[in-house]
Amino acid sequence: MKALVKQKAEPGLWLMDVPEPQTGPGDVLIKVLRTGICGTDLHIRSWDGWAQQAIRTPLVAGHEFVGEVVATGRDVVDVKTGDRVSGEGHLVCGKCRNCLAGRRHLCRATVGLGVGRDGAFAEYVALPATNVWVHRVPVDLDVAAIFDPFGNAVHTALSFPLVGEDVLITGAGPIGLMAAAVARHAGARNVVITDVSEERLDLARKIGVSLALNVSDATIADGQRELGLREGFDIGLEMSGRPEAMRDMIANMTHGGRIAMLGLPSQEFPVDWARIVTSMITIKGIYGREMFETWYAMSVLLEGGLDLAPVITGRYDYRDFEAAFEDAAGGRGGKVILDWSA
Repeated sequence: MKALVKQKAEPGLWLMDVPEPQTGPGDVLIKVLRTGICGTDLHIRSWDGWAQQAIRTPLVAGHEFVGEVVATGRDVVDVKTGDRVSGEGHLVCGKCRNCLAGRRHLCRATVGLGVGRDGAFAEYVALPATNVWVHRVPVDLDVAAIFDPFGNAVHTALSFPLVGEDVLITGAGPIGLMAAAVARHAGARNVVITDVSEERLDLARKIGVSLALNVSDATIADGQRELGLREGFDIGLEMSGRPEAMRDMIANMTHGGRIAMLGLPSQEFPVDWARIVTSMITIKGIYGREMFETWYAMSVLLEGGLDLAPVITGRYDYRDFEAAFEDAAGGRGGKVILDWSA
């Protein structure tokens, strides 16, 4: 089969012929139809410091996908040939305290699809049936391909009640944009999103945020005054991983405010802990999705009319992957999709 492979320990990806994946009695084999390009994939392609520590070559990259089940192992009962599915890219041990308690998203021995094992940038991918999400109602293929990052957005946005709240989102990348759409759909009063890319802020305006703020020109405090907020933001969703974004968020929260932090910093940085203590601010770290409560919430949100179409800004044939990765790395658009159905 054709696959995008991290063949060498150097920058780049290679389109190669590799063997189809093997499946066991509890696995399913999936014909890949669409894949999404993630920031993790950009790290792997560029071969930065994180990738050099995390990746062993050769490796088939990719973890955001939708496909059709073409074969199932003898022990698989709830997934059938012909099902349209997406995949939970965190494979857990099933034996640790959290796994046994049903908190699989907190497994300490998680292996990432396309990071710790061969992934979905290929014509076929194999997964344990326990990591497969069957789409029981019709979903656009491009949207189904990004259920993994959509889940990050939903997990983050729904960490705290949103109805009637004023929400600040720092970082208008694809996941920040999806979180903004979720917050609006879930009943937030005001949704403010910040970035330095006017192209991405324009996407946020199409989604319907209350204010898309370019923080190279204005401050979050300026945004508060524009909206008439007197006590700060109730909910913060930190999506950028940038130290200045986190510090500005903390400085603009109301007393008792709550922050869900998905953005992954590249290194340690200081924050105003005295402000966090005296303002009684809660900070919750988010990684991945709750299995599978978040997936259920995603499907229900889409059934309820949530529109993710504005977030998808690039579509390419998988053979044009170089152009697709350049688009994704440009930092000006939303999600980029690779089409494997040809």
